[in-house]
Amino acid sequence: MMGYYILIGAIMLISWYVSSTLKKKFKKYSKQNLQNGMSGAEIAKQMLADNGIYDVKVISTPGQLTDHYDPRKKTVNLSEAVYNQRNAAAAAVAAHEVGHAVQHAKAYSWLEMRSQLVPIVQVAANYSQWVIFGGLILYGMVSAGVGQMVLLAGIIMFGLGTLFSFVTLPVEYDASNRALAWLKNHNMVTPNEYKDSEDALKWAARTYVVAAVGSLATLMYFIMIYLGRD
Repeated sequence: MMGYYILIGAIMLISWYVSSTLKKKFKKYSKQNLQNGMSGAEIAKQMLADNGIYDVKVISTPGQLTDHYDPRKKTVNLSEAVYNQRNAAAAAVAAHEVGHAVQHAKAYSWLEMRSQLVPIVQVAANYSQWVIFGGLILYGMVSAGVGQMVLLAGIIMFGLGTLFSFVTLPVEYDASNRALAWLKNHNMVTPNEYKDSEDALKWAARTYVVAAVGSLATLMYFIMIYLGRD
């Protein structure tokens, strides 16, 4: 078990480093105004139009790092800073979120798979660890057999969340690739601005990688507990 704690500690340290670096990158690139003078909202609307998508709205949403695409409402939701600012960071984030809208319009298989998992994972994520702990308590205080069954159910629920985190990876990387290709091919940014946008999106993607690896490590830990009690 000591190896697991060392691994989790390392993952937490890496997660902190990636998150800290991402914030620094975005802060840096937010100070560099785009030569074309377009805001994040204007970038998003232009990319939607260039991809022939006219049924998706671009709206401003409160908070920081709240940017997302909602396939149910067909809205590109940009945080207030990204929506209004005119810099490489805003352009990168806005184009990335539109990348998800393009995926939706083209029925990108990984996005469709993730969308199908969402309602299941929402329930599993909220209750999996409670079910796991409940199984451990039942195992020690009531019935080993019942405890094992409940523990296994909790592990399966947690495993769905882990699966979701890995399915998310190709979705996020593909959205970034679509965003960067559009920014470059339509001459929306200068070469230096493109490098900044590319760097910002790479660090954003790494947060998903760390989260997926951390989820997998925790899942393996729960499986080890289950096998040890079987």
